[in-house]
Amino acid sequence: MAQPSRIWLSSPHMGGNELDFIHEAFKTNWIAPLGPNVNGFEDDLKTFLQTDKPVAALSTGTAAIHLALVQLGVGYGDEVICQSFTFCGSINPIVYQGATPILVDSEATTWNMCPVKLEEAIIDRINKGKKPKAIIVVHLYGMPCLIENILEVAQKYEIPIVEDAAEALGSTYKGQHCGTFGDFGVLSFNGNKIITTSGGGALVCKDDSTKQKTVFYATQARDDAPHYEHTHIGFNYRMSNIVAGIGRGQMQVLAKHIGFRREMNELYQNLFKNVDAVSVLSEPHEDYHSNYWLSSIKVDKTANFTREDLRLFLWEDNIESRPLWKPMHMQPIFKNAPYYGDTIAEELFDTGLCLPSGSNLTMEEKDRISNKINSFLKTHGHI
Repeated sequence: MAQPSRIWLSSPHMGGNELDFIHEAFKTNWIAPLGPNVNGFEDDLKTFLQTDKPVAALSTGTAAIHLALVQLGVGYGDEVICQSFTFCGSINPIVYQGATPILVDSEATTWNMCPVKLEEAIIDRINKGKKPKAIIVVHLYGMPCLIENILEVAQKYEIPIVEDAAEALGSTYKGQHCGTFGDFGVLSFNGNKIITTSGGGALVCKDDSTKQKTVFYATQARDDAPHYEHTHIGFNYRMSNIVAGIGRGQMQVLAKHIGFRREMNELYQNLFKNVDAVSVLSEPHEDYHSNYWLSSIKVDKTANFTREDLRLFLWEDNIESRPLWKPMHMQPIFKNAPYYGDTIAEELFDTGLCLPSGSNLTMEEKDRISNKINSFLKTHGHI
């Protein structure tokens, strides 16, 4: 018997009009990393985010974090705080700059940076003679972090915030979009994100001057001269006009895609509502609005099954799921980095699972997922 088709965790979902923008770029020969699609995509993002802050379209979300750190003056020997429970793209740019990552644990409500542990880390680093140059906070899986509390701590010690909203485009806290709270905001349009440009990112900047500096650094820091003159180290980080065309088409369906992701989260809430051993990451209260980029669950250690049992059971039917992020302080490359916290992030990794969440899942695929999960729960006596 043939294996059923793969149900992906989060696959690209085209809206249909992306090719119109790409064909226009070919027709007008705007192929280089500049052009009307880049400008239009940046304007579309700014409008969607309902902000006065300008947006610079870049090659990746990681590049956006890197350029934020460059402009904050992070260099060799400096220290930058980052939450440990995240993807490596949040933290690697710290090392690019020759700085040291200072890792902070999560809190149990949103799974993001713990403000209490953040302040503990800042106080201890200052006492050791090293005031952190920046804080990188992440809105994981589309869930806004405790941003008010984190801003309060950051402002108290006058440390700038780089807000990694790579997974949270369309998520809001008290009506304000994630990515617009910090000194810099970071977006990602990787292939698995809520919208995609196949690969790409953006930096939400403080003002027009900061955006100009971002574009300067992203285009090899070429000075204003008829020849190639360089007084700074630059990078090849600008988004191309072709890629930005995909983004312009994707912006037309962004709100619809967020709605589909939220529907998938509701499906999982219903599937596990009578299973005390399983909790689905959900909005703490009405101030939070998550795009639910990835719907994720946590399996209590007292349960008669583990997250790995469920993952392997789904995989039998070619349904992809994935453990939550392995904390950076548990990664071999960062095992010696200073870490402040308890075991929240470790427990999330041990017990958590991301479930299929794509906006392009069909009713047939949703039924397959539901039937498989119900079968698993029945086998373990929860139905």
